[in-house]
Amino acid sequence: MSVIHKYTGKPGDYTWEGVEVQKYGKEFEGVTKQVVIGPDDKAPNFVIRYFHLEHGTHSNLEQHPHDHGVVVMHGCARLQINADFYEVGPLDAIFITGGDLHQFTALGDEPLGFICVIKNLEDKK
Repeated sequence: MSVIHKYTGKPGDYTWEGVEVQKYGKEFEGVTKQVVIGPDDKAPNFVIRYFHLEHGTHSNLEQHPHDHGVVVMHGCARLQINADFYEVGPLDAIFITGGDLHQFTALGDEPLGFICVIKNLEDKK
């Protein structure tokens, strides 16, 4: 069954109808995640997530076997992929290969927000 989560936010407040804003982790104050489309929507093949990082915060330095497709919605970041660093900003599209070490760090005075698409990993848990 198809699902629509209407965008309910205003500039600077990215939220969607029926989508919970979750803490990213105990040690990551100022970082949140929303699963915009995912297992709760019975999406069998992919998950669309939105991450919000307050300025000066960062995501976990991590690597996974699955690929990531990322589009920066707002703000700027330093992106680490393996031993390389890049500066990315609004509407930059990024492909992170499975197995690559990666981390986003919000730069500047504005929060960073990005959409991240991964395959549905529900059956892997």
